[in-house]
Amino acid sequence: MNLITNILNSLGWYPTIFILMLLESTVVPVPSEFVVTPAAYHAASGSLNVFLVILFATLGADVGASINYFVALYVGRPVIYKFANSKWGKMCLLNQEKVERSEKYFDDHGVAATLTGRFVPVIRHLISIPAGLARMHYGKFILFTTIGAGGWHSVLALLGWHLHAIVPEDQLNDKISEYAEHIKIVILGLLLIAVIYFGIRAWMKKKSKKHA
Repeated sequence: MNLITNILNSLGWYPTIFILMLLESTVVPVPSEFVVTPAAYHAASGSLNVFLVILFATLGADVGASINYFVALYVGRPVIYKFANSKWGKMCLLNQEKVERSEKYFDDHGVAATLTGRFVPVIRHLISIPAGLARMHYGKFILFTTIGAGGWHSVLALLGWHLHAIVPEDQLNDKISEYAEHIKIVILGLLLIAVIYFGIRAWMKKKSKKHA
């Protein structure tokens, strides 16, 4: 049992899931794998509702991402960079390079980055910053964020449900770490395939227009 699981047990699962996922979607380094997956593990035993686990996690992510979005929208890039390079930013495992990486991801993938970025480590909790800096329409931003966060939390919930059948609780954290790495690799591979597919499709469409 790690610190996060102890907090979940002590304060109540649903509100704590909401708060921790809110923090994870701002700049606080809370690993969602060690929040949603243990919650789903307990849901498999009947002590929680797995759909409520996903719901509260996603609502928390929406609120946290909205905070980042509006801060970026109103304070601008210089203040964001200044915070990232500050002592407080470093305490949150943040730096200007990570913010710039999230901006590049947003620039490369467009507004859909707020959806796909929820599956990418490091980018996940920062992708709302470039969305705010770019003044992306908030309705579209929150829709894509909800779909992306809900999808990621569903993957973690399925992992927790699966682990309940094969792993005792005292081995849960080790297995989460092991499986989470495999999941990240698979998801990054799928995202790469999707990027290549849509890139080729856009190139062929552009080429056909030239010859039309």
